[in-house]
Amino acid sequence: MRPYAPITGDPIDRSRFPVDEWALEETRFSAEDLGVTESLFSVGNGYLGLRGNYSESRDAHVDGTFINGFHETWPILHAEEAFGLARIGQNIVNVPDAKVIRLYVDDEPLELSSADLLEYRRRLDFRTGVLTRDLVWRTPSGKRVKVASRRIVSFTQKHVAAMQFEVTLLDGRAPVQISSQLVNRQDRDLEHPAIETPAGTIADPRKAEKLGRRVLLPQVSSTDEETGRIRLGYRCAESGMTLGVAVDHTLQAPVEVSTQAHSADDEGKVIYRLHLEAGQTLKLTKQVSYHTAQRVPARELLDRCERTLDRVAEEGIERLYADQEAWLAAFWKRSDVRIPGQPALQQAVRWNLFQVMQAAARAEDQGISAKGVTGSGYGGHYFWDTEVYVLPFLTYASPYAARNALRFRYQLLPHARRRAREVSQEGALFAWRTINGHEASAYYAAGTAQYHIDADICYAISQYVDATGDTDFLWREGVDILVETARLWADLGFWRRDDGTSSFHIHGVTGPDEYTTVVNDNMFTNTMARFNLRRAAEAVHEIREGDPEAYASLVRRTGLTEDEVVEWAAAAQGMTIPFDEKVGIHPQDSRFLDREMWDLENTPVTSRPLLLHHHPLVIYRFQVLKQADVVLALFLQSEEFSAEEKLADFRYYDPITTGDSTLSAMVQSIMAAEVGYHELAMQYFLQALYVDLTDLHANTADGVHVASVGGVWCALVNGFGGFRAKGRGHWSFEPRLPDQWEALDYRLTLHGTRIGVLLTRDEVRFEIEDGPGPVSVHVRDVEYVVERGTVTVVPLPDQGPRIEGQPPNPAGTVRADGTVISATVPHAD
Repeated sequence: MRPYAPITGDPIDRSRFPVDEWALEETRFSAEDLGVTESLFSVGNGYLGLRGNYSESRDAHVDGTFINGFHETWPILHAEEAFGLARIGQNIVNVPDAKVIRLYVDDEPLELSSADLLEYRRRLDFRTGVLTRDLVWRTPSGKRVKVASRRIVSFTQKHVAAMQFEVTLLDGRAPVQISSQLVNRQDRDLEHPAIETPAGTIADPRKAEKLGRRVLLPQVSSTDEETGRIRLGYRCAESGMTLGVAVDHTLQAPVEVSTQAHSADDEGKVIYRLHLEAGQTLKLTKQVSYHTAQRVPARELLDRCERTLDRVAEEGIERLYADQEAWLAAFWKRSDVRIPGQPALQQAVRWNLFQVMQAAARAEDQGISAKGVTGSGYGGHYFWDTEVYVLPFLTYASPYAARNALRFRYQLLPHARRRAREVSQEGALFAWRTINGHEASAYYAAGTAQYHIDADICYAISQYVDATGDTDFLWREGVDILVETARLWADLGFWRRDDGTSSFHIHGVTGPDEYTTVVNDNMFTNTMARFNLRRAAEAVHEIREGDPEAYASLVRRTGLTEDEVVEWAAAAQGMTIPFDEKVGIHPQDSRFLDREMWDLENTPVTSRPLLLHHHPLVIYRFQVLKQADVVLALFLQSEEFSAEEKLADFRYYDPITTGDSTLSAMVQSIMAAEVGYHELAMQYFLQALYVDLTDLHANTADGVHVASVGGVWCALVNGFGGFRAKGRGHWSFEPRLPDQWEALDYRLTLHGTRIGVLLTRDEVRFEIEDGPGPVSVHVRDVEYVVERGTVTVVPLPDQGPRIEGQPPNPAGTVRADGTVISATVPHAD
């Protein structure tokens, strides 16, 4: 019935990846899963990301270096044209790769896949943010060579990365050569195209587009043999974005070294040659700076790179490492989630949380893409995933990063206004997938039709403002988004009178479930649009009452009228939320229950995901979900639904949800925990936790699933921790501690005060860890005030309802007209 076998025990090969609560470590090289491990061992800071490629070896799935938002564009060509279709394709660019450090001993190259490795250890440390790798190589001539490397992308210096490469000859005497390179792989790899997709298969839409032309046009190329500084500058052929990258080298060696330098349009290299005796060590330090811009000339960006490198050199490389460790110490202090007595789970949780910051910490004036800066999957695009799955963690742990992400959406508002006009609507419609603000989804049914992105962004704004009290952002920028998106809903929807009652409807949209498209009254969309309309009306009232001058400025900026605000409140009040009295659930849309069910229990695993094995029209005819839709609405708008409604909806939809999207498991875990399916909640949590660490969806090679790693925090805190933000400073807790755990320990930053929450079997404890306090919380509808210097202890008689097993298959349910819902697997036989 569900797509993956239950995870029992530890799903990770511990002979290769041992348990370490503060690191991901690998003790054995394998060429069989290079793409996956390249993603898992990536380092980044939200602006710059380096995949976990081997510096000295050509063994790679994708040699990747990515800068958030640095992209190329191209015209989207449609086989059949129509007005308003997406026109501008966008793709993240694989920028020049500075990781390359080739090693030759006795003129023999170190290639890991063929090398005789006597020792091997690779480690990504979550407390230092440093990727280390140590090995001992026996050369073909029988000499042993120890190679140690360190790699870092700085959280404190946005534009800086550094690598150190240390070689020790353990016995004998040998000539050693190191070739340190900076390589434009984006265009050089055009000479070595990837193998074409085999006939009879389809291209995976989750992968990035491949551009069969030159992308980076050379502007500057130079290498200084005396200083070892390499400089490359480029301009993207179509987007016009510019890039500068500079590399500094420092070599420490016990003997005389011969140095050569070379530069060309697509590469720069510095070659060091020397002879080492047994016991002697050489150490190469490579410091790199990347700067990008929309239109600044590459030469000017290179000036910035050089100033950055000069500063790093003055401060010293060890300062870079020390600052990184201090930054991460502060991060973990305000962000860590602890599961005592569960070291394997603890390791996985921290890996996931660390990945969120690698995707978001220094994103700043860009969004947070679906793969962060770990790969080119989804083209480097930004989706609604950010607001729903990533921003909750940032809002309650690193609110500055949440604010930056929301301010980026504000910067895209002019594009959203234009997009609304293109689809004949008032207000603003944010692009479903984009980098530069233009809609990049060529398939409108599962893309542009997901109007719910507007409400998702507004939900994130409201959540952030409620958690932080940042009315400055709301009144100056956030409210503009609320106003323009409310205008869209008011214009898109319409009133209909039935049985003497007027109701507001929204037609022709797609919800989060991409296996059901362009429908009427999608329950998720209507529920979130109702929230959007209400929150916009409330925000306007708050500003008018709280700061008349800010209100006057809002009116000037947006042309807002009082009649609009009245209209929004009425539309929210009259919003249609589908409910079927006979079946006792909220239908996903107005005609959802008219369809027959897809028989998932008898669908071969080889036919998953459905989108890669069945025509969309086939999928659209059935009750089958790619991901949680109604169930997601139950979570995001929890206070709008009764416990009985949540249980009935979960029981119906869970068995027909494929989980073909990585966005599903964490939501199903949260709601399974709330309604009482505690064993199922744990299964879904484990699926979310190990999506990338075990390559559960067979596409981690394209990059880490950033929404999923953010969702792990939600599953822990909102699911098992039972935390809900109900608006206007009402923070409630309905704990659901798993039977297998002795405790769950997490923290939340609320209005500048960080509180620690310790959940055990018999009680939940609240304590102010930082900030002034006090903080008011509700545990099972009883209010408690947490004061600084005291521990508030709330006894718990239980951990909520407990239902064994999983929901039964709803096939056979009788519709209101008396017909029976049947289940089948579509096929041509």
